Amino acid sequence: MRNVTTTIFKRVFAVGILFILFAKNGDGCTNLMVTPGASADGSSMVSYSADSHTRYGVLVHYPAMSYPKGTMVKIYEWGKDRYLGEIPQVERTYSVIGNMNEYQLVIGESTWGGVKSQFDPEGILDYGSLIYLALQRSKTAREAIKVITELADKYGYASTGESISIADKKEVWFLEIIGKAPKKVNGVNVNKGAVWVAVRLPDGTISAHANQARITKFPLNDPENCLYAHDVISHAREQGLFKGDNRDFSFADTYGPAEASTIRGCDARVWSFFNRFANEDMQHYLAYAMGDVSKKRMPLYVTPKRKLSVKDVADMMRDHYQGTAMDMTNDIGAGGNALPYRWRPMNFEVDGKTYINERAIATQQTGFWFVGQSRSNIPDEIGGIFWFGVDDAATSPLTPVYTSSKSISRHYALGNGSMLEYSPQSMFWLTNRIAQFAYLRYNHIGAEVRSVIDNHENARIAEVEAIDKTAMILLKDNPAFVSEFITNYSVNTANSLFEKWKKLDEYLLVKYIDGNTKKQNPDGSFMNNGHSPVIPPTPDFPGYTDLWKRAVKEDAGCRLSL
Repeated sequence: MRNVTTTIFKRVFAVGILFILFAKNGDGCTNLMVTPGASADGSSMVSYSADSHTRYGVLVHYPAMSYPKGTMVKIYEWGKDRYLGEIPQVERTYSVIGNMNEYQLVIGESTWGGVKSQFDPEGILDYGSLIYLALQRSKTAREAIKVITELADKYGYASTGESISIADKKEVWFLEIIGKAPKKVNGVNVNKGAVWVAVRLPDGTISAHANQARITKFPLNDPENCLYAHDVISHAREQGLFKGDNRDFSFADTYGPAEASTIRGCDARVWSFFNRFANEDMQHYLAYAMGDVSKKRMPLYVTPKRKLSVKDVADMMRDHYQGTAMDMTNDIGAGGNALPYRWRPMNFEVDGKTYINERAIATQQTGFWFVGQSRSNIPDEIGGIFWFGVDDAATSPLTPVYTSSKSISRHYALGNGSMLEYSPQSMFWLTNRIAQFAYLRYNHIGAEVRSVIDNHENARIAEVEAIDKTAMILLKDNPAFVSEFITNYSVNTANSLFEKWKKLDEYLLVKYIDGNTKKQNPDGSFMNNGHSPVIPPTPDFPGYTDLWKRAVKEDAGCRLSL
């Protein structure tokens, strides 16, 4: 594997395409999409990680509401809380928990920036506001596309380029959108709005996006499977961004052209998903994934070699490129305990040359993440499950939340702490405590945290099957009790997980304090020295990896030899 990596690196640097690096991709998000025919239980699935060094992980809840005519909605830019303006409210909104609503509609996103001229500083609706407005106003993916694009056109689009995952019980859509370049006539912007294209993923396929525009050519006369702005091509011509035949128009190449940096830091994450599950050899695309823009880019979607479960998708969100040419544990940057992370910035200089740090799907700066599961074979009152977690996906557990629940756990609620205020009752801060500790000795502490996560999630997946059956009986015999039943389950399960994680935090500190590892009995309890119940025997000293020891030896030279 190292020979392959070295060869590709030499080829990439030889053509000089890695000198523009990752400054604009330090945060970023990852979305995985699974159509019903590609999932193990026939559900649509969308996963999403909200990756930002300033985002606090909470589970938002917008109850269904009725509003009098004339009510206005104040719009604040998502993640920044900057006031943008206001728009009219609809008379009736749907209940939303996180990024999923009571009709099992789920939406995720990733930002890719795009051509700088395509930004309207006077726009009122940013991508985050559009997502949550669509969730409150739409029952299906097609309706959500209509809401997002019509609102953007009417009130102005206030964000840069976005890829948006939109799934309902039957369909999964891939929408890409960017603002129009402003054009003032008599002081009025006549180019207000956005240009966009949306592609329905063929049933039985999977797809992903990660901060790089991915929709290239698309069918111009297939409204069943492809929708787009009427001026998506003509606007590009007006801006001098495209000159060819309409049939050759590529949305991604025109509005969000790829560079070596965006491929390596973004599309490589898509490649990793496809590499694990695609029913084709994705090694053919490895050179492209590592930043060689001269190579053929990956397809928009692929057919998986087997059908994916919720656990498959959740675990993919914990990916660190393990076992691939980009595996971060194979060089000394992993430290002495095989750490599959690199702290920001994403590039560094040595002796006047610039080098990169990998950006995997699982990343330390995640605020929250989820796997949204929409199930067409189960009524909406029970069907939607929002598997939700906060902080780094690799060290945080998911908890199942039925999307017709009427309330959420206080440990995940908005207002319980912030990025500038620690709260001992916040799941975000608790998972961060464990993650920070795990980063110190990842091959020991991180591995144990992952085993606890797996046991927890496998148990909850099995448990949900039983809850579904009970809820279905209630829906038939006592429908008025269904909402209370699934709300209690969702809230109590999240509360129990918080308490379990508090105990895990304490246990890990006791076991791994001071770089050593306490001995344990077969039942998991800590051994004592045989004389006192509170004094342990001499602990284990696991030390460092061989890679690290060799590096230290080479750096220290004779100074450390005996």
